[in-house]
Amino acid sequence: MAKITAAEVNRLRKTTGAGMMDCKNALVEADGDFEIAIEVLRKKGQKVAAKRADRDSSEGAAIAKVNSDNTKGVIISLNCETDFVAKNETFVTLATELADLAINFDSKDAFLASEYKGMTVQEKLTEQTGVIGEKIEIGGYETLSAPFVGSYIHAGNKIAVLTGLSAAVAGADEAAKDVSMQAAAMNPVALNEAGVDQSIIDKEIEIAKDVLRQEGKPEAMLDNIAKGKLNRFFKDNTLVNQDFIKDSKQSVAQYVKSVDSSLEVVGFKRVALG
Repeated sequence: MAKITAAEVNRLRKTTGAGMMDCKNALVEADGDFEIAIEVLRKKGQKVAAKRADRDSSEGAAIAKVNSDNTKGVIISLNCETDFVAKNETFVTLATELADLAINFDSKDAFLASEYKGMTVQEKLTEQTGVIGEKIEIGGYETLSAPFVGSYIHAGNKIAVLTGLSAAVAGADEAAKDVSMQAAAMNPVALNEAGVDQSIIDKEIEIAKDVLRQEGKPEAMLDNIAKGKLNRFFKDNTLVNQDFIKDSKQSVAQYVKSVDSSLEVVGFKRVALG
């Protein structure tokens, strides 16, 4: 049987992130062959992943990244089962490194199939499932392109937001961050009225009419009053129409125009955990 040295164990640990004893045992099983030891750890991860496939992985870290010229951003959430793991520094570092890689891909499938430190991202997630003993997966995956893209990650990595602006003007960075903070805090359903799904609009009108009927309002008045309530819904629930959280005297759209008269919010993406 091959003699397993501490240096070999440490090398395997650095490569895979697995614990010292797991690495030693894998090397023993592989009779000292480094590549086979990696396969041993991967197979362990596959077994654990199969056992935990039906587990809820609603904890984790949501990370937003923007490219160097601020024209594209990505959000990923690296999901796990417990808050204890989600707060682990190694776990957050992995999430951040994966987000750095994800900026190069437009789809989750392409990202999962991409190469990360000698294996695919999906293989790394399976490996880490074995290392950590919890279901580890990519939950949220959102990309956004615009003339200027900024981001915000809420404390604890529970919410990440990207905001797209119509131009890379002076002050765009701060404006995009402020609007991203708005979206993180207020969770709008859409950018503006046009972005609200018709099923949501129909539901809101019906709810408004039911309330009005219970209040005894005449049937002939219901449509007009319901439309007024719908406009209130748009104001409260669409990003550009919401009151700006830093100055409620203006809307988000008005705040952005105060930075530059031609500036507009053209898109946003939000991923939240928990």
